[in-house]
Amino acid sequence: MSARFRIGQGTDIHRLVAGRQLILGGVEIPWEKGLLGHSDADIVCHAVSNALLGAIGEGDIGRHFPDSDPRYKGVSSIELLCIVMGLVKGKGFRVGNVDLTVLAERPKLGPYREAMRANLATVLEVTSDAINIKAITGEQMGFVGREEGMMAEAVVLLESAE
Repeated sequence: MSARFRIGQGTDIHRLVAGRQLILGGVEIPWEKGLLGHSDADIVCHAVSNALLGAIGEGDIGRHFPDSDPRYKGVSSIELLCIVMGLVKGKGFRVGNVDLTVLAERPKLGPYREAMRANLATVLEVTSDAINIKAITGEQMGFVGREEGMMAEAVVLLESAE
């Protein structure tokens, strides 16, 4: 790839269900519900992975880690993000920064934000200040507001590593 900079946008949505652990940005968050998915359903890591893959023109996580493949059943999405980072580096890029928005009515994510930033920064090989995480509610509207699911959106800037 000859571009000096690349931008990617990623989104992920999962249904909330009882009996699953809630994991966001690789952090286990105590709550009565978790996200349903083939992997650990970490929407934060999935949105960032989708944004990274988009920036390098490599599709999405469903293409690389299909839910029909038993190897990814229950896998940590941090592990998947590490694999995606390998693809990014293989294309000659490094992460400049990430801006992420999590849409969740509950629980409050403020107490977990720094741990999420630290986890993402480690995998993405940047300092924590290159990762911004915002959380908003659905104001009791739509699937987020009714606590049926959560959504995350991410934008990444990649810079040429050369």
